[in-house]
Amino acid sequence: MSTIFYRLEVCVLLYRSFVYLMGMFVNFFGVALLINATLGAGFWTSFFIGVTDHLGYTVGFWYGTFQLIIIFVNAVLMKQKPEARAAIPVLLESLILDFWLILVFSHVDLSSASYIIQVSALLTGVAIIGLGVALYILPQFPRAPVDQLFLAVSARFNLSIQAGQTVVAMIMTTLALIVGGPVGLGTIAPMLFLGPVIQFCYTRAYPLYYKLHPQGSTVYQEAI
Repeated sequence: MSTIFYRLEVCVLLYRSFVYLMGMFVNFFGVALLINATLGAGFWTSFFIGVTDHLGYTVGFWYGTFQLIIIFVNAVLMKQKPEARAAIPVLLESLILDFWLILVFSHVDLSSASYIIQVSALLTGVAIIGLGVALYILPQFPRAPVDQLFLAVSARFNLSIQAGQTVVAMIMTTLALIVGGPVGLGTIAPMLFLGPVIQFCYTRAYPLYYKLHPQGSTVYQEAI
């Protein structure tokens, strides 16, 4: 009996890990597509670029620094201890983003493409990011602080996922403008549409995720 239980636990862990990593890969494929649309950086990236222009160092340095700060912000919002495990997805996301940008998109250049193609790439990127985030938060593994932030805001102020994401996006876009980051259509589109896309994908992926769960309908009924 214990052997069966152990095998089931392993299957559950592998299933959750697969969905978690798949969500990350899908998410950062969308991020890479958005960046290569060359119509402005996303609201987080735009803010980090603006800070770099003023204070020096690299965008990656400020990305990591602000992620550490946000761990404590999330802890305050959720009234919990800071989640040290949140450093794990920060490392994974950095590696996966580099995979898409350096290995896959290294020879892709849309700066000279037609405006229609650039806008299409941008909107497709936003849709793919929304799907990736929705998948990545389903297994309830540690989330990167910037992703946990909109969930913490949603929980703390009793907002929907869509509303929480939009609030965070609007704040970061405003800060990016203040520090002179490259705000453009690529910043505005995620601010307006990413929250609704995440909400749309999450509500549809949620029941499917639990119905395909190795523990079957039991865990699905507990989840709902």
